[in-house]
Amino acid sequence: MKGILSIQSHVVYGHAGNSSAVFPLQRMGFEVWPIHTVQFSNHTQYKEGWTGRAFQASDITDLVSGMAAIGQLQNCDAILSGYQGSAEQCLAIQDTVIQVKAANPNALYVCDPVMGAPDKGCIVAPGIAEHLINTLMPMADIIVPNQFELSQFADMEINNLEDAIKACQVALSKGPKMVLVKHLHSVSDEMFSMMLATQEGCWLAQRPHLEFDKQPVGVGDLISALFTGQFLARDNAVDAFAHCNDACYAVLKATSDRGEWELQTIAAQNEIVEPKETFTLKAL
Repeated sequence: MKGILSIQSHVVYGHAGNSSAVFPLQRMGFEVWPIHTVQFSNHTQYKEGWTGRAFQASDITDLVSGMAAIGQLQNCDAILSGYQGSAEQCLAIQDTVIQVKAANPNALYVCDPVMGAPDKGCIVAPGIAEHLINTLMPMADIIVPNQFELSQFADMEINNLEDAIKACQVALSKGPKMVLVKHLHSVSDEMFSMMLATQEGCWLAQRPHLEFDKQPVGVGDLISALFTGQFLARDNAVDAFAHCNDACYAVLKATSDRGEWELQTIAAQNEIVEPKETFTLKAL
């Protein structure tokens, strides 16, 4: 059976990185092969702190070599990369993508270029942002940046919808075939906004903001996974984008309804496949 190679962070408790992405992909019917860049006890926004460590880049390379040795890279439909713990890990991702595409030229590379958020700035180790911008994002088939990460890649400020469209067009000119902006905070104060851009056009997805005492972590990882799975299943980017928006809202709604902070992906598992509430996309 073909699968998805997911290379990103992992937490023992809660849902962020691979522990936000793997189960939704499995629930949608995919085999998922996770490789962890870091393993922490919990995500890093807990005031009590966390334990764990980042892995060596050679750990990624060794695990991929093992997959190659048993002939499974040819059965990889997609590589999904997220949070990287070091610049050297970015180089291991580059090598992995090259190896997988050599074994299966139809495999997709989906890059979630985790650099930071508007209120945090750049939160990654030195060298990672440069490798993402100069190497991994240009070689990706699909990139899933937030507004800050898109502005870094397009090298321009984004203050409104028109800026976002222009930045997506710049991003598409640098290599990727699709850009899914997982959060555009400058577009609307009333609604949570995402954008999909392809060579065929741009689409805006919006859903209601939900109130949380503390903002959930791992939402971007969930969005990247939902879109990757739905695009592989449907082979239609716009339909996949609409489902991604609806399913992400369902998980967040379940989280809010339970008064939780950690994403309630298990509780919302049926709506990952068939969301009850749907929102209409706007073609731009």
